[in-house]
Amino acid sequence: MKAPRFLRRLSTALTALTALLAAASWSPALATPASSKILIVISGEGRDQGKTRPGFEMDEFAQAWLLLRANGLNVEVASPKGGAVEADRYDPADDYNSRLAADPQALAALKHTRSTAELKASDYRAVMVMGGKGAMFDLPKDPGLQTLLREMDAQGGVIAAVCHGPAALAEVRRADGQPLIAGRRLTGFSNEEEAAFGKKWAAQFPWLLEDKLKAQGARWDEASLMMPKVVVDGRLITGQNPFSTTAMTEAVLRALGQEPKARQPFRDEATMSLAQRWLEGEQAAVQAQLAADAKAYKMELIAMLGVYQFKNAGDDATRRQALSLMRLAEPHFKHERLGLSIQEAKQSLATVIHHQP
Repeated sequence: MKAPRFLRRLSTALTALTALLAAASWSPALATPASSKILIVISGEGRDQGKTRPGFEMDEFAQAWLLLRANGLNVEVASPKGGAVEADRYDPADDYNSRLAADPQALAALKHTRSTAELKASDYRAVMVMGGKGAMFDLPKDPGLQTLLREMDAQGGVIAAVCHGPAALAEVRRADGQPLIAGRRLTGFSNEEEAAFGKKWAAQFPWLLEDKLKAQGARWDEASLMMPKVVVDGRLITGQNPFSTTAMTEAVLRALGQEPKARQPFRDEATMSLAQRWLEGEQAAVQAQLAADAKAYKMELIAMLGVYQFKNAGDDATRRQALSLMRLAEPHFKHERLGLSIQEAKQSLATVIHHQP
């Protein structure tokens, strides 16, 4: 006895649906809708680990990639010309870099970046632009990236950039001809930081990032030299320097309506947080944490921060802050330069006090 016609049709439909679901479970394109995709843009300028030409910052890329993937987002990577890209010199032993090196998907994405000219803004929920000095050369003059960012802004997507990454925003204009960043609050690698760390390539930049973005009407905001800083202006999210990458990425997640998953901070991140707490007056708590496990932190990073902040300080308050950081690091990081810098700082401040009326 034959089954009724509607049952045969139902059986056929269920068989087809089962096959479709099975195919979807094996297909990344079907399993991951376009609305979950985030695009990371990096410079393709780099050569010889930054010796011949500057490239992108691997530290920033690694941290952003790992946080996005840990929060369940599909990530694509693009550069102006596409293809393989090269980072500036970095430490592969850092916790985030070693984790990235063990991720075959991340390595493949860096080896086969997509060209910005072939991308559509409608395929992404957010575009994140990483820094590195190479970003100052190829990102601002990339017409594909300019179009992508303009369309991303027009469709209400999230745009984020860190360190030198905001250079990509400098020449982007809205449909009415006005600069995309005019009247917007943002931050990026500051003139102060460029003077301290940008001597090799800054002379070849088309402009200094801070100067250019201000000239385009941006409302600039910055923290002290190399301290973490994130500025959120609606759907525009910017980070000042490499140490701002994780906070910027988590701000992007929140802008997308997603609370970041709880996690263990990266070692650099924990170190900069410790320095901030020290400067904000939590000396006893910081000392207790160092007494419990000083190796959990990069004390050489705090020492470097103090040395460079003192060297570039414009007032006595900043000099005292810098000396405080050097003293915090000294018991845990023995280095001749650090000792000399502490002595110079103490003598300089003593001279100022001695000559005060």
